[in-house]
Amino acid sequence: MAIQTAQVSIENIDDEAGLDSVMTALKNISGVTAIDLDPVHDIATVSYDDTDTSIHALTAAISMVDYVTQPFPMDAPQNPHHKD
Repeated sequence: MAIQTAQVSIENIDDEAGLDSVMTALKNISGVTAIDLDPVHDIATVSYDDTDTSIHALTAAISMVDYVTQPFPMDAPQNPHHKD
């Protein structure tokens, strides 16, 4: 078991129902251990067990609730928040 943490960019969440939908989608993924939504910066920080799921499952689940996503590992140079 290896716990990974990734930030997933979530755009166009502008109401409580949208936040609830994203949380529900992520909570329903086996292996997700923690979720922190930051609607001000349009990102979700998700910790997950990489033997049970993958970052692709996270983005697929969020896509099912019609939000645009872009996954970035926390320390990836592509992550716009990696130096925050």
